[in-house]
Amino acid sequence: MSTTAEAGIVGRGNADGARLFRDWFGELGEAAEQGRGGAYVFVMGSLVELLRSFDLPVVFPEINSLQTAVRHQAHEYLDEAEDYGYSPDICGYVKADVATQLRGGELPMGRIPKPAISVHTNACNTYIKWAEIWERMYDCPIVTIDTPGSRGDGIHPMPGDPDFENDRRYVAAQLQELIPVLERVSGVPFDIDRLRETMTHANTMARGWARVLELNTARPSVFNALTDGTIYLGVSNCLRGTPEGARYFDELVEEMEFKSARGIGTPTEELYRLIFVGVPCYPIFRRFAELFSEWGGSFVTSTYLWFASGGANRGFQYDLEHPIDSLAEGLLLGVRDAMDSMFFHTGPLLRQFEEFGADGVVFHPIKSCRTVSTGLADSRRDIMARADVPSLFIESDMMDRRVVSEAQLKNRIDAFFEGLASRRVKAAATGI
Repeated sequence: MSTTAEAGIVGRGNADGARLFRDWFGELGEAAEQGRGGAYVFVMGSLVELLRSFDLPVVFPEINSLQTAVRHQAHEYLDEAEDYGYSPDICGYVKADVATQLRGGELPMGRIPKPAISVHTNACNTYIKWAEIWERMYDCPIVTIDTPGSRGDGIHPMPGDPDFENDRRYVAAQLQELIPVLERVSGVPFDIDRLRETMTHANTMARGWARVLELNTARPSVFNALTDGTIYLGVSNCLRGTPEGARYFDELVEEMEFKSARGIGTPTEELYRLIFVGVPCYPIFRRFAELFSEWGGSFVTSTYLWFASGGANRGFQYDLEHPIDSLAEGLLLGVRDAMDSMFFHTGPLLRQFEEFGADGVVFHPIKSCRTVSTGLADSRRDIMARADVPSLFIESDMMDRRVVSEAQLKNRIDAFFEGLASRRVKAAATGI
């Protein structure tokens, strides 16, 4: 293929992803100007396939909040929420959203509509309490879909198992109860064919997302899971169930297969292949990534792309003949998978270490999110006890720059790479 054609494909996913994200946010701004209420959801179990069939603008408060950190304005939002009475110890996403609501929905990228309803799962304990804030502020309905998780590490019933079928019926019944609530809030009657349409687009996106993750086993890796992957993740959530999102992932697969076939990697020379565990450090996002890339470190996969995609990484395909039951099954499998990535990830991480040919694992607990961070130290010890896996344990935050020390991070990261380099020298000398 010609150089001109290559230039048109390589990097397309990043550029188009940024454009689609801006377009999506612009649509939220239009909804706010028109006085339309939005459906407030979270990334783990968003149910956007159903919500879009009611013409409800979909708002992701987690994504909105992290944008304040990426644009170096989070501290203003956090300070405002703390002055309002919220503790410094609680989730930074929550506090940034509280300040956003106090500002009438104003964010660095524009304005979001007020909540007309909140629909969420129990994937994160914060979700339920967060939604109660909107209920108090706006007197809007909140609906929690109670979604059973794994019974333990590796103990999770699958489709066909009696326990799973009971869980599916339980979740499907909750979805049936949700539908008339959505009709009342939106003023739009339920149309099962519109639901099938959004589920069709979601199938395309999930299939593409799974393929993109699989392609990163290539050497060199075709994208950086920390930086590029966050862009793809944003589209996966915000454009889920739309024709634009489906087309994006078709084209993203095309780009990654093109790069893989030609040995085209990321702009940084790949010297070390890494796995990332946790949530990125958004207050210094670019610099945080550079602390690794300057050593030739590239993240080939990440638990963030696992749990923050709400299970889309599984590539699950809805059965359009039975949309409600299949939606319940997808929600069960996706939310459970997302929770497992936070609580029971040791086994999968060890398998990924081999599958991706990784050189090390980076654990990054954060102050703001105990759900993601609790247990990471134990997980690291468990992995090191079960296999010879180099690992790094660094702490900062996803929102609050007051607890982010670039100098301390750099010292720990530099020492980690020096250790990796020493291992290579020793391995080369011993022939192991």
